[in-house]
Amino acid sequence: MEMQQWWVVATVFVVAGTVKGVTGLGLPTVAIAGLSMVLPLAQAAALLVLPSLLTNVWQYLRCGVARAVWRRTRGLCLGIVAGAWLSPLPDVATAGPWAQALTGGLLALYGLAGLFGLRLPAPGRHDTWIGPAMGLITGALTVASGVFVMPSVPYLQSLNLNKETLIGALGLTFTVCTVCLWISLGAGGVRTEALAASAGMLLPALIGLGLGAFARQRLSEAAFKRGFQIAISALGLYMVLRALFPMGAT
Repeated sequence: MEMQQWWVVATVFVVAGTVKGVTGLGLPTVAIAGLSMVLPLAQAAALLVLPSLLTNVWQYLRCGVARAVWRRTRGLCLGIVAGAWLSPLPDVATAGPWAQALTGGLLALYGLAGLFGLRLPAPGRHDTWIGPAMGLITGALTVASGVFVMPSVPYLQSLNLNKETLIGALGLTFTVCTVCLWISLGAGGVRTEALAASAGMLLPALIGLGLGAFARQRLSEAAFKRGFQIAISALGLYMVLRALFPMGAT
């Protein structure tokens, strides 16, 4: 990357880390949305691997209920692995413009669902198969788009977990998704130099996490989340338009 491009990418990671510091999620979502404006989608996905992996492992381990989280979400996590492994979709490293349209569509759907307060019903006694099914879909979409949030986040929110368990479940789920994406990108030819660049984004992401923790004590989390959902929806729609109508969206 050229120096000017590096500063843009680093700024995206600071913003993404700040969002995660306030809300407990959003680093890969914001990073993919922002980086895809200036980089190919596969390169954007490769850059987020290490910042996403380490921050989510940290989030999972510090939740205080790691074993309970694993027991509650193991069906989802195993489904994610199976979905990533068995996915019939091209991976993000080799897919064409449709992958950017898919990524933008998922981001827009996630943002609009949160903006309008749409929630999945609680799975109840059907969770023994709904969890793995949600994981299969999430895993397939993760390796095809680099986006982890659909439908894993709406599913986890439907479980009515307490705050600590939900934060830990998000950390564990995103960790599994990141590892699956990493393996997929490696198979697609993204190797050591990309991981070195990803490691270089750890510091901006951690700076953002610190800023987010600071802001969380001073801002209305509800207002911040609303702005986040609006921004993600707009970026997602822009990505779809740019992929479908490249001349009109430039």
